[in-house]
Amino acid sequence: MGPSSRFTDLVGTALPLIQAPMIGPKPELARAASAAGALGSLGCASMTADQVRAEAAAIRAVTDGPFNLNFFAHKPAPEDAARAQAWQARLAPYYADLGLDPAAPIAVTNRAPFDEAMCAVVEEVRPRVVSFHFGLPDPALLRRVKAAGAVVLSSATTVAEAVWLEDNGADAVIAQGAEAGGHRGMFLTDDPARQVGTFALVPQVADAVRVPVIAAGGIADGRGIAAAFALGADAVQIGTAFLLTAEAGLSPVYKAALKGAASDATALTNVFTGRPARGILNRLMREEGPLSLRAPAFPTAAPPLGPLKAAAEARGSGDFTALWSGQAGPLAREMATADLIAALVEETRAATKRLTA
Repeated sequence: MGPSSRFTDLVGTALPLIQAPMIGPKPELARAASAAGALGSLGCASMTADQVRAEAAAIRAVTDGPFNLNFFAHKPAPEDAARAQAWQARLAPYYADLGLDPAAPIAVTNRAPFDEAMCAVVEEVRPRVVSFHFGLPDPALLRRVKAAGAVVLSSATTVAEAVWLEDNGADAVIAQGAEAGGHRGMFLTDDPARQVGTFALVPQVADAVRVPVIAAGGIADGRGIAAAFALGADAVQIGTAFLLTAEAGLSPVYKAALKGAASDATALTNVFTGRPARGILNRLMREEGPLSLRAPAFPTAAPPLGPLKAAAEARGSGDFTALWSGQAGPLAREMATADLIAALVEETRAATKRLTA
């Protein structure tokens, strides 16, 4: 599928392909991806320790292929009660529109950074790969992850972040271009306007680090995969292209938004969580952002949106749903995960032949 075996030798997969860790799709997606020869990934930042244990066991029940547990490595921002209250006041008219009580208790969103409890789970479960978003965890925790036998990956959105990751213990770097859906992995910068596109970022990262490089962002078919390999990537990470698979199990509202999105339908926004992330434009993004100085720090912007999302989706609307999607969303296909991976392999072979003809 690609010219280099550095990634597959490192992680033990049949293919140089990662199914991106995402919060939203069902865990069945990771199981199916690993069973089909890719590196299936679980987005664990919203899970409890028991849920991570259970989902890891479920993957091993269907395949002995490697899999990836992904965690956030952000540093929590100090509490800002005034800003949180101002955000809830800003959302109050939406609550009124949907007949909701803005004073009702709100469930807390679990977006905790990697900690002692999750490190203990990694030591117990012993996945082949552990990946991080927003940098790397405390060095003592990272040493324990590596001692448990895990290969460590993390996302870089700039060359400087890629070099920092290599210097601080990452075994491979995910070069996350600006086209990618979901949260930007940025941790040495807070300026989304200066984020680099995938096919400008990948060759620069490949030149700057010695570890394997994984291209991510805007890749949804074999043409993108072949181009990433030609630019120096050792593997690719694909997220949005898997969202319409049966195993992803997205809500009807989310699926409809993806299927109806135009090529310019996404934007970077912080209104859903407090950190920049790429998603399909909807009412909340248009009226409060897409990027807003009013949004509280990550992840405290998210909990007040929970009731709005539930009420709107019950009416068939995605006005308040984080519809994460990359810029290649229109290339996503409705098919089984295994069939999509097989198609990606064949398309990559065909595209590579055209490149080398």
